[in-house]
Amino acid sequence: MDEATSALDAESEHIVQSAIDDMINGQRSLDGDQSRSMTVVIVPHRLSTVRNADTIFVVDSGKVVEQGSHEELVARESGVYNGLIRRQLGNSD
Repeated sequence: MDEATSALDAESEHIVQSAIDDMINGQRSLDGDQSRSMTVVIVPHRLSTVRNADTIFVVDSGKVVEQGSHEELVARESGVYNGLIRRQLGNSD
């Protein structure tokens, strides 16, 4: 999904994010079959859209420069993802 929440107000963004999370979680538990999986690729406008992703890939100049969970990437103080988060929160130092 490209820019799934870019033009939405906060309430609508929350509804879309919940639907994405429910879709992914529902697929994981469908009929109890753990071998089934779903890959969802999201190109976000707001990084909150990918906060719950299993794995986030950070692409810079066409190359993957970081990958990990939101928590792992935020913990990398000099990382690209951490810098993006700080800028979106207005803490660009």
